[in-house]
Amino acid sequence: MATEFDVKNIGLRGVKVADTRISDVDGEKGILIYRGYNIIDLARSSTFEEVSFLLLNDHLPSQEELKRFQSELVAERKIPDTFFEMMKRLPKSANPMDVLQSMVPLLGSYDPQLNEETREANFRKALRLMARLPGVVAAWDRIRKGKNPVLPRSDLTHAGNFLYMLSGSLPDLDTARDFDTCLVLHAEHSFNASTFAGREVASTHAHLYASVAAALGALSGELHGGANSEVMRMLLEIGEVSRVHSWVREKLQKGGKVMGMGHAVYHTEDPRAGILRKISEKLAERTGDRRWYEITRAIEEATKEEFRKIKGKEIYANVDLYSASVY
Repeated sequence: MATEFDVKNIGLRGVKVADTRISDVDGEKGILIYRGYNIIDLARSSTFEEVSFLLLNDHLPSQEELKRFQSELVAERKIPDTFFEMMKRLPKSANPMDVLQSMVPLLGSYDPQLNEETREANFRKALRLMARLPGVVAAWDRIRKGKNPVLPRSDLTHAGNFLYMLSGSLPDLDTARDFDTCLVLHAEHSFNASTFAGREVASTHAHLYASVAAALGALSGELHGGANSEVMRMLLEIGEVSRVHSWVREKLQKGGKVMGMGHAVYHTEDPRAGILRKISEKLAERTGDRRWYEITRAIEEATKEEFRKIKGKEIYANVDLYSASVY
């Protein structure tokens, strides 16, 4: 006979499960650190390639190390043509995150070091994934729109090459730099849900590609990486600045959440949100289309005001609020 128990779901908040030297989040002060470097400084002065090297090697690269690392990434960019054929057979309505998650283990089947578990082999596998996943994402976006995939170029940065494969046109330097900054901001965030999922799978001695696929599954959820998609749906639903305040008030009065506002760890503004706010504003000015930036800015201010009235508390923007309008 089954016995029912009242179970309180608190997740893993407050539970210590591991130690890390890779990154640190100070939620009270709103500080994010990668390997001892403040994310504000890295976003301002470093490229995604430099930050990737830092995360993998525990130090920023010398000019020689960076050049070699960039060359290794470029050499691994091309994905097998068979992937394009597989993707063309998928329903055009398939969620991009689901497609990406399904393609990762298949990429592993082409890796000659798939089942090697040395540090060097895992470094090479990580590098191949970093180099090839942008090609998978860009190819699927084009295929689902009835277009042919664009092959990578060897003369572009990691960020610039992705934008090129996505659109088929060379990106301007400002847009490429802005996207590079976005990649830096999303490169690492301590022990989040997707990292936990990936580590759990890795603990079973599954290969790296299986672990990354599991992490992507966790990342796809609306309470994790999928939150910026929910923000975009919110922007589309609201439609114009004049509707923001009433929409936010009604949402909060009914006990709902305003996506992109509030964070489980940060008790002040997410440091990444401030940088993305500036990028969103710059993009609005550069393109002449201020609609999404202005709606997002109005949502942020209205939510702060109404949250203070209804809950008697402060609430701040997180990384997802402005990433929707940027992307």
